[in-house]
Amino acid sequence: MSSETREAGPSTSTVEHAGADADAPETTETADAGAGSDGHGGTPPVDTEDGGHKTHSDRPVLIAAVGFLVLCLGFVLFGMVRGGDEGKAEPEIPTAPVTYEVTGEGTADLSYQGASEQGTAETVSGARLPWKKTVEVPLGQNPVISITLGEQGGQARCAVAVRGRHVQSATASGGFGRATCSAPLPAPAPEASD
Repeated sequence: MSSETREAGPSTSTVEHAGADADAPETTETADAGAGSDGHGGTPPVDTEDGGHKTHSDRPVLIAAVGFLVLCLGFVLFGMVRGGDEGKAEPEIPTAPVTYEVTGEGTADLSYQGASEQGTAETVSGARLPWKKTVEVPLGQNPVISITLGEQGGQARCAVAVRGRHVQSATASGGFGRATCSAPLPAPAPEASD
């Protein structure tokens, strides 16, 4: 039997078989074939037993499968690394709210214990009075605030309250006057071992 070729447009042509029998090979060509393309989207054809061409459609599936396996392996490794760190995580240090307050007029230099576990002090130079701040201080640290007046002197009073309860106050007066207020915070209770 013969086959007819019809032009479907400038870009493609197809082969149609009107009543073709099973032994006749079926072919498909594109108009781009003469322009350097192999007509199969860049995938080289493979000859089949009946003389036709078959494209390599397994390649994208293989690439997707390999990508999926790599992704799964990444999740497994991340879980192993992350799981190993969870058991060694540092326990959270319990804290208590501490309120520092300085009353008076003018300015003063302040230094107070903040939320640092290392006991480092926070400083405020030339703080306008009155001044007040509440911070979380780790249990076991001693919250303390120091005030230093300037050359002009004056009078300022510091106070410390732990968990809303007043603990201590002190007064600084005169040129370069100093005062310090502190309060004890109990150490955290030891955790029960499992």
